[in-house]
Amino acid sequence: MLESLFPVTQSSTAKPRAVQSPARKFDAIPLLDLQRQYRQIREEVLAAVERVCSSQQFVLGAEVEALEREIADYTGAHAAVGCASGTDALWLALLAAGVQAGDAVITTAFSFFASASAIVRAGARPVLVDVDPDTLNLDPESVNARLRTGGSYKVRALLPVHLYGQCADMDGLQRIADEFQLSVIEDAAQAIGAKWRGQNAGSLGVAATFSFYPTKNLSAYGDAGLVTTSDSTLAEHMRNLRNHGSPRRYHHEEIGWNCRMDAIQAAILRVKLPHVETWNQLRRQRAGTYDRLLADAGLVSKTSDSRVNPLQTSPQAFHVFHQYVIRAHRRDELRKFLADRKIGTEVYYPLPLHLQPCFAYLGYSAGDLPESERAAREVLALPMFPELTEAEQKWVVESIAEFYS
Repeated sequence: MLESLFPVTQSSTAKPRAVQSPARKFDAIPLLDLQRQYRQIREEVLAAVERVCSSQQFVLGAEVEALEREIADYTGAHAAVGCASGTDALWLALLAAGVQAGDAVITTAFSFFASASAIVRAGARPVLVDVDPDTLNLDPESVNARLRTGGSYKVRALLPVHLYGQCADMDGLQRIADEFQLSVIEDAAQAIGAKWRGQNAGSLGVAATFSFYPTKNLSAYGDAGLVTTSDSTLAEHMRNLRNHGSPRRYHHEEIGWNCRMDAIQAAILRVKLPHVETWNQLRRQRAGTYDRLLADAGLVSKTSDSRVNPLQTSPQAFHVFHQYVIRAHRRDELRKFLADRKIGTEVYYPLPLHLQPCFAYLGYSAGDLPESERAAREVLALPMFPELTEAEQKWVVESIAEFYS
């Protein structure tokens, strides 16, 4: 097992510096505040909902078709297929890509549960692999090593997750996929607007899946998801699958599912989509502010006694910061200290997928994937949303500095 990034005891007597121009105290700073966004677009949203109600077309229909065209254009994919959730999007993409019972799909051990559960739902076996310690995205070297060990299951696909809004290393992963003849399906649930070498998430694999859960950078007012692809045959297959395997009413060519998108959610997403580039740029600015404030406070260094370490951004990546995540020494104590000041934080994710009780049958044990396990002990997401103010960020960082002082 690799040693923790942070020592058990501090080897330095240096104390974090106070943030210059101390921030004023706030009654509360939430992890995410959707009210501020809603105030900006309220009239547009209400008009869109009224449009759907007046049309009396509530499931699929014109609003969903329009959203599909708009997101396909936005991502650079040929087609998009709206569905009920990001989890359903993963299932649709896996089945359309040919994943079936007896297959295996390689994905990261450090992600939301759906990345692996959708593989099981498709009838396949998740093969969980460790992450790069700098970005916490799927590590190509670990994928390569795992593939070369062989196994009794045929690996059909590779499912990289663009974690926290940063694309995985698609250069390394695509080389591996080409060598082993694997389909690459992007889990872009957190990465609408992200890019790898200037190419949009959603156009980097045979298919890509998005979640529009209310916390996402582009969010619905309920559950919704979508798959993008440049393969028209896959797109048509997914349209059938989302509607009980039915290409036309009451004729069912295969066993599908009911995972259609609601028109009201599509209409709301169409209101928000033109804003997403601006919102993502604001998130990137907030991330830069955190980087600066944490460094100015003396909290970040390259030495072994650094109190916190923000995750790194790959030079090839355009990061949209769905979350701003640090690795923190004494993470749980820090989180409680911040909670006492009503500063919202979250741990994404406290238990890696290979140690989830429901996946015990896969045969993993503690220590098998050390980087994922270490990340689960250290990661902490700080408040992040476009409307977050610098004064609020100063108070967050000042509070972190006070904890470590």
